[in-house]
Amino acid sequence: MLDNVVITRLTSDHQDGLPGSTIPLANGFSITTQLEDLRLFQIWRGAELAFEGSHGKGSLMIADLREDWECKNLSPFDSVHFTVPLPHLESFARESGRANFEGLTCPCDVVDNVVLGLAQALLPALQNPEKSSKLFLEQIVLALLTHLMQTYGGVYFPTRKKGLLAPWQQRCSTELLATHMESQVSISELAQACELSRSYFVKAFKETFGRTPHRWLLEHRISCAKDLLRTNAPIVEVAISCGFADQSHLTRVFSDFTGVSPGTWRRRHNGRS
Repeated sequence: MLDNVVITRLTSDHQDGLPGSTIPLANGFSITTQLEDLRLFQIWRGAELAFEGSHGKGSLMIADLREDWECKNLSPFDSVHFTVPLPHLESFARESGRANFEGLTCPCDVVDNVVLGLAQALLPALQNPEKSSKLFLEQIVLALLTHLMQTYGGVYFPTRKKGLLAPWQQRCSTELLATHMESQVSISELAQACELSRSYFVKAFKETFGRTPHRWLLEHRISCAKDLLRTNAPIVEVAISCGFADQSHLTRVFSDFTGVSPGTWRRRHNGRS
């Protein structure tokens, strides 16, 4: 374990694989990269078969451990698994000024050579942990989290430095937007709090976060709505609590962002703890 991130290598040369194993429920995410081609396996999400087939070397799987998962490897396999607590990811996002992070998602057929390369770099440390450098491991984990959150978590890290908000301005503007989620905060108020002109603030905010203040606020509201939809709160209360005018307003915006209605999303995630 390093900085709350658990890293394990799982391998088997059994031609028929191993019996299926249920992945324990947890408040976090499991990230798996294949070190070699995996000829045949199944992934079950609750009672639903989520994937059956092969995964090539470098294939990536991300599982939300708040859901019921079972993996059945039906052929030899060699993989590295990272288990990352959700609070750790959220803390990482907040420290980077990105408070809208809500989770990691990726299709089942993604090949990610970045994660594969990082996993391969860790193999000597996994084989001889007592001889590994903690500084090296921390750098690998930091690179992994940054890549995962930007590629699969919708967290934007700008590469250009000119015209960005300063860290204190990032915190100030996003905290102001978040704390006024149920009301209206104007561009003038945001710009004034950041000691900038309105036009410069809008440009700098978009350059920094990759989205406008309005888009950032909508994403934040949707993120909060998802949290409440995991509870038994009526959808109309979820809508009002998250700053939407009414249930129909929430349904329209939520559907635009996720492709499904709040009710459908709740039913699909009903098994989460």
